[in-house]
Amino acid sequence: MPGTPQRTLLLMDGEARGLEPVATAWRRAGHTTVEATDASAGLRLLFNTRPDAVLLDLGVAGLDGWHVLERIRDLTDVPLILLTDGHSPTETVRALDAGADDVLVKPVASDEVLARVTALLRRSPPVTDRSAPYADGRLVLDPATRRVDADGAECVLTPTEFRLLEVLVRNADIVLTPTQLLELVWHDLVGTGDGSVKTAVLRLRRKLGWEDPATSPIQSVRGVGYRYRPDGLAPVR
Repeated sequence: MPGTPQRTLLLMDGEARGLEPVATAWRRAGHTTVEATDASAGLRLLFNTRPDAVLLDLGVAGLDGWHVLERIRDLTDVPLILLTDGHSPTETVRALDAGADDVLVKPVASDEVLARVTALLRRSPPVTDRSAPYADGRLVLDPATRRVDADGAECVLTPTEFRLLEVLVRNADIVLTPTQLLELVWHDLVGTGDGSVKTAVLRLRRKLGWEDPATSPIQSVRGVGYRYRPDGLAPVR
């Protein structure tokens, strides 16, 4: 696709070679792919690579495909095409209601998939570069140097604390449940350690000097989870 920007497509399929023809055709068109055969790996790639579009097979391993779709939509509005094993008007309606942008029935032709993904991307703005520094009125976070400044003071964080903070700020204003944070930060799909999330959030607030719940940008939403509320959001210069 000469003259078009390089785009990244995330393919989530339960079979290692299930979508290989699509991946090959996408790469030949000058783009890149990231691929996962299970839900846990796919959700990690969703956050770590910030793909421009997602191709999700309902048969992805590790978690019910409908649940995966729900979690993706909890985190992002990335263009998403859902693949199903059989044509069912009821299933198609359910998929679209759940947030899928398009539905295709397997087996799928690579040319058709590429055409549909390209059409979706024409209507969607490019995904923001995750490697860019983040800054607002109280926080500066630089993924390249792993430096964090809170209220003008540099803070030394562990790798897990840095990932937790980055997940929160990259999803600013979105309430993330403990289960979602376990997946994105600790890579724990089962979600058996919700208490570790609470402990980590408290420790992170303390290191950043944001222990007062009334003034901390990292907020607890009772019965739901946690969110980061930007204060004076501004680009880094």
